[in-house]
Amino acid sequence: MPKKREELTSKSETVLLDTIEVPSDLRSLPVKKLKQVAKELRQETIDAVSVTGGHLGAGLGVVELTTALHYVFDTPNDRLIWDVGHQSYPHKILTGRRDRIRTLRQPGGLYGFVKRSESEYDAFGTAHSSTSISAGLGMAVGSALNHDNRNVICVIGDGAMSAGMAYEAMNNAGSRNERLIVILNDNKMSIAPAVGALNAYLSRILSSHSFRSLREVAKQFASKLPKPMGEAAKRAEEYSRGMVTGGTLFDELGFFYIGPIDGHNLDHLVPVLKNVRDDNTPGPVLIHVITQKGKGYKPAEEAEDKYHGVGKFNVVTGEQKKASPKAPSYTNVFAEALINEAQRDDKIVAITAAMPSGTGIDKFSSVFPERCFDVGIAEQHAITFAAGLATEGMKPFAAIYSTFLQRAYDQIVHDVALQSLPVRFAIDRAGLVGADGATHAGSYDITYLGTLPGIVIMAPADESELRHMVHTAALIDDRPSAFRYPRGEGLGLETPKEIRALELGKGRIMREGTNIAILSFGAHLQESLAAAEELTARGLSTTVADARFVKPLDEDLVRRLAREHEVLITIEEGAVGGFSAHVMQYLANSGMLDSGLKIRSMTLPDRFISHGTPDGMYKDAGLDFENIVNTALAALGSNSAAAARRA
Repeated sequence: MPKKREELTSKSETVLLDTIEVPSDLRSLPVKKLKQVAKELRQETIDAVSVTGGHLGAGLGVVELTTALHYVFDTPNDRLIWDVGHQSYPHKILTGRRDRIRTLRQPGGLYGFVKRSESEYDAFGTAHSSTSISAGLGMAVGSALNHDNRNVICVIGDGAMSAGMAYEAMNNAGSRNERLIVILNDNKMSIAPAVGALNAYLSRILSSHSFRSLREVAKQFASKLPKPMGEAAKRAEEYSRGMVTGGTLFDELGFFYIGPIDGHNLDHLVPVLKNVRDDNTPGPVLIHVITQKGKGYKPAEEAEDKYHGVGKFNVVTGEQKKASPKAPSYTNVFAEALINEAQRDDKIVAITAAMPSGTGIDKFSSVFPERCFDVGIAEQHAITFAAGLATEGMKPFAAIYSTFLQRAYDQIVHDVALQSLPVRFAIDRAGLVGADGATHAGSYDITYLGTLPGIVIMAPADESELRHMVHTAALIDDRPSAFRYPRGEGLGLETPKEIRALELGKGRIMREGTNIAILSFGAHLQESLAAAEELTARGLSTTVADARFVKPLDEDLVRRLAREHEVLITIEEGAVGGFSAHVMQYLANSGMLDSGLKIRSMTLPDRFISHGTPDGMYKDAGLDFENIVNTALAALGSNSAAAARRA
């Protein structure tokens, strides 16, 4: 049962929405009530996200579409897939989660994207783009093999359509006869211009069973004719339909194209969706829907990013409640450092894959527009494009989130590493990222890059080190290199007076001790230093070293730490198989483990960590200050108790 009104909304009246717990409740309403439902759903979405923060603009753009889809189709029996999932908040409200919508992206609350374990209405887990059509085709084929009579609907945005995977899936789907409905949510780029009452009428006619049946008769008739006449008849049918719809690439890929139609007009949406639902003609259908990101909320409509991702905000004014930063973010430090390098070297170019502001490349673009390239959601292309640039003597920096770089692994291996091309990977969002959760965590880059021969891999402990590493990468011109850095603020350190190139494969000692050695790789150096203070206070003299590099590994430093200390702890913001694995392999192969050294590795655990605050997630992962101390004490065993008594 719905919660009490006062628990659900603070700003709006949602009389109809209060009667809807799940989509079957929505389907019991007369169609004339849907506009009011959509109005209330938009109000509730705005009010909820004002409390939690999150991806607002995309959700506001699909309020009417979400309402229409759940009204027309029998969800969850009919499978509804939201590509990426930024736009899924209205969907969550209509599918039994309204009472928890104000826990969105909060620790222990609703996930910010689509998650199968969260609801039976979430047909496929998403957060990365362009997977919906592939998954939907798999579901459609599975449904056919099981003799189930269900619809599969994939909602994909025009931005996600820039990824090659979407076209691979459409090419495959177009050659088959499974029933698959793809809805292109076009909120930026109009593929076909005609939108309006006449076009809505024509779309309704084209999507009707009678028209599609007539089309099938025509196709059958054409197949019986001699080949030249049959081809002529087929072209005539396509030409006549193209006169109405404008003809598109989707037709050529084997989809029956309908649209474009106004995605905010329920009088247009519902009849077309019903026609497609009720028509049993085999083969995939694409419905082209035009929407406006941020629709219905003026601050979002007027914002440059359409409130793509927002913090908590004032519903009335739209003013976002952002804490004043104490220090520049690592992203901004990288952007500034890259601009400085590019001012000295005209061969430096920057590449991003649809994340210019997220990676700081927008700042680089404002200074060097002709040397900056946004290739869209196409990470594979981005890396091979960078490789091509490198062959011509350019110095490409590919600035891509760790979790998105995963998509280009084959290109990293085959097109960059095998050819020893000097592509520089600027890997943002390394480690755990907070509210976006496991799908966006930069957990694996140390491991998946560390297996590649010849690559240089660095991680800064602070923003000053990041500046040095950008400069170092710019000078590496005979092999690929990568530097990874976290989301969020740096330590507030002053910009170094001199930016210097780091000696490859050389770390640094931050404090000297005798009993315990902590070898940190990346931004957990401060926690390591704090743990060392605590351990020293307990009578356990502790060394802290900053590795700086995974490859080449500072073997001299590792060997010294192993020889001079009873316990060696490695710590990194990455999964099993990363930095610690390289350290242990070296120690094992060099015989350093034969004499009783106690070594412990602190990595992300072998599980996916749920969304929360970054600090909370690291505590959950066992990588916080207290766990470093406890790991050291546990490694010493009984000796730790004696040390604690002496302190």
